[in-house]
Amino acid sequence: MPYTAAHRLQTKKNIIDSARKLFNRHGFENVSIGQIMAGAGLTHGGFYSYFGSKSDLYAEVMNCFFTDPEWKNCWEGVHIDLSATDVGAQIVKAYLSRQHFEDVENSCPMVALPTDVARSGVAARSAFETVFRAMVSVLERSMTNKNGASRSTAQAIAALSIGGMVVARTLVDRGHADELRAACIDAAMELGGWNQGTDSQPRSRAKSNGRVVRTLARQR
Repeated sequence: MPYTAAHRLQTKKNIIDSARKLFNRHGFENVSIGQIMAGAGLTHGGFYSYFGSKSDLYAEVMNCFFTDPEWKNCWEGVHIDLSATDVGAQIVKAYLSRQHFEDVENSCPMVALPTDVARSGVAARSAFETVFRAMVSVLERSMTNKNGASRSTAQAIAALSIGGMVVARTLVDRGHADELRAACIDAAMELGGWNQGTDSQPRSRAKSNGRVVRTLARQR
């Protein structure tokens, strides 16, 4: 009996989720299709019913909450409301939060996989660029400093947020890493004009899409 469309969709999602965690933890080259399928509770042979190659899967793993409304944020206590007026500040704090720093397996792929992407084919690089452009667009929309150079500033904030986390994770000294994250948050918040009137404590929001969305506390 053939599987239903809903079953196939869920199975594909399980494969992508398994691959994201393994790629984030071990890198693209060090993970086999067999390991990915085992992580999804499936056999190796079923892989090619869903993806043409590991590279095709890699491009889908590059998706993130900026481009996929079904992407579930897995960082405990960290939520982003893309419809909020202060979404730019939320994104900066989420990217550089302690929770994101510690949860390597559930990282946004732009943080965990940039070096892999640079060595990959056009499909993976295009997927990365799509997510990055989406992030920049959201940041630009919420900036308070409308000085004619908002797109350039949004690009700089995105790069600072992503790059800051990449560097922080390479540092051995946890205190140094925390200090770097805090410095990047301060710089990004100033660039975006989000310092004035931005509450530094968590606060409740109305329900959005069936869940409570809270403004992020500064994570240091």
